[in-house]
Amino acid sequence: MYASISASRWGSLTAPRKALLIHGLTACSSSWEGLAQLLVAEGQVLSYYGDGALFSTRFTGFFVVAPNLLGHAWRRSTDYSVSSLVDDLKPYFIKDTFYDVVVGHSLGGTVALSLLHLLPKTKQTNVILLDPPLEIEPTLEMHKSWFLNEVTNVKNIQELVDYFGWSRRNCMLHAFGVSMCDPTTIEGVFSHNRPWSFSDLLKNIPSHVKITVLASDPKAGAVCHLEHIPCGVERLDVKVLPGIGHCLHYERPDAIVDAIQLPRAKL
Repeated sequence: MYASISASRWGSLTAPRKALLIHGLTACSSSWEGLAQLLVAEGQVLSYYGDGALFSTRFTGFFVVAPNLLGHAWRRSTDYSVSSLVDDLKPYFIKDTFYDVVVGHSLGGTVALSLLHLLPKTKQTNVILLDPPLEIEPTLEMHKSWFLNEVTNVKNIQELVDYFGWSRRNCMLHAFGVSMCDPTTIEGVFSHNRPWSFSDLLKNIPSHVKITVLASDPKAGAVCHLEHIPCGVERLDVKVLPGIGHCLHYERPDAIVDAIQLPRAKL
């Protein structure tokens, strides 16, 4: 029996492709609004700036689903282990439901990496991990303290704009997610996943899965470090984004678009 399911959805059920987006700790499904709007823009040509240049992208269209993880959006539990978070997502894979792409940010990246066994083997799935915390056991208490402070001292929109430099929309979505999370979830996530070690899951990637790790710049607060990613693994690509912080989906949605390998032409 599953806890109450909640999720955000964008696009048409008849869209030719499907995407599953898994948010990070203290976030919520709405945090994917910017990327989701890009993915559902079927048949449209959208222009945006990236890497200092203007780009144009023509999309073939996605139906996008973004679940709210346990402990988020007021969904409470007594078990916040990654395996429990994965079990809670099983309804999204009933009857071998297929997603062309699965994107996971931060904690959502470790969840995505832990649910590969749920992906249908009949087609290739592109899994994109956004700065996933693979090995944080030595600094776990520091991370826990940071998140506990975030949920007990929620910044207002202007404070977030001044601190992160994100758009007001992204700051509002961030604050929305944080306001629906509480210290019990933070304590549970960090205490129920000891030792925090997930890098071994990258060593044996199934033949029907291709994984791309997009890591933030270590100087900008990255939690995914290259020394934690195994080398020489088939179907595994890794890219570090210079100057980009932990929330890549806010700062560089175009890099995620590239990883999905949608066509893009420079104007």
